Amino acid sequence: MMSSAPKILLLGDYSNCHRTLATGLRRLGCDVTQASAGCSWMNIDRQVDISRRPGKLGGMRLYGRLLWGDLRHLLRGFDIVALHDLNFVELRPERLRPLFRRLKERNGSVFLTAMSTDIAFLDMLEADDSPLRYSEWFVDGRPARHMLANRKEWDAWHREPLAGYQREALDSLDGAVSVLYEYQLAMERALGADRAAYGGIPVDTSLFAPVTLPDRPEKVKLFLGRDRNRKLLKGSDLLETAADRVVRELDGRAELRIVENLPFAEFIGHLRNAHVVLDQIYSYTPATTALMAMAYGLNTVSGAEPEFYDFIGEHDNRPVINAPIELDELTETLRRVVLDPESIAERGRRSREFVMKHNDVDVVARRFLDFWLSKIR
Repeated sequence: MMSSAPKILLLGDYSNCHRTLATGLRRLGCDVTQASAGCSWMNIDRQVDISRRPGKLGGMRLYGRLLWGDLRHLLRGFDIVALHDLNFVELRPERLRPLFRRLKERNGSVFLTAMSTDIAFLDMLEADDSPLRYSEWFVDGRPARHMLANRKEWDAWHREPLAGYQREALDSLDGAVSVLYEYQLAMERALGADRAAYGGIPVDTSLFAPVTLPDRPEKVKLFLGRDRNRKLLKGSDLLETAADRVVRELDGRAELRIVENLPFAEFIGHLRNAHVVLDQIYSYTPATTALMAMAYGLNTVSGAEPEFYDFIGEHDNRPVINAPIELDELTETLRRVVLDPESIAERGRRSREFVMKHNDVDVVARRFLDFWLSKIR
């Protein structure tokens, strides 16, 4: 039986999501353990480090630590376990399967925080009745640039034993809470509406003191922060090209700054110096970078389709500048932003209001906890 204060394990992380969620859950009185590998170069803070050393021996050592060593406490004794990914530690599927089964056997309930690509998401994208017009993998039913350049990656997702393990894990989950509209659609298809709930990306807005933007900036500061290895995936190469075009064409009215692969703590500091943050183009939804920029009261260019706004019930405040996926349209969108500097300050204020309403960590943590408690065994 669950204790009065739910004992929760957040296992793994992407882009500071679980670490932020832990903050909100603790405010709600939960006993939270947060373990991750730090998200590679992001070096995200974590309570327990589960990073893997390089090579085969590194994998064997991590597996041993989880089964018999100093990390074995992570596999047992929690009321709620939330995985950041079905591949929740950096091990082969043959190793993940017994670890997942042990989590199921020795804890109350196991959930997925749907915040990344998995077999359920890919199944939805390639389905004839896919609800998404575009993604990083397909555009109007045809392979997108990322797919054409990374066909082996797509094939690897569908090869055994990975695909089999992920499907088995999905069937065994007690439920999933998604952080993006797109992932919610995938979870509902894979698990059914009763086992899937939308939580959203948590943002600790208390850490993002609003920036005061000029009423009419003489030079619009465009900012692009990205992973240099995921340019096609996020479309940041097209964002760079479009921004460069606008900066050259409107000489003196805009500037572009690009940073790559910065540690998380350093990266969020750089956001403050921008007016307009360029995020990504293949998403229907503003994700972590966009929401943090909005929490500062900045403008952001990201995914913001009407379907997303309708899904969250937001009909009045729609401040995100929706990013077209075609270069010429994207260029024109950025050109209009630079040529209308008077709108930047007001859009920034509305952006902060949006995040406070929909993504503040206390709001999101309550959504997660309410769903988990409704499904706990």
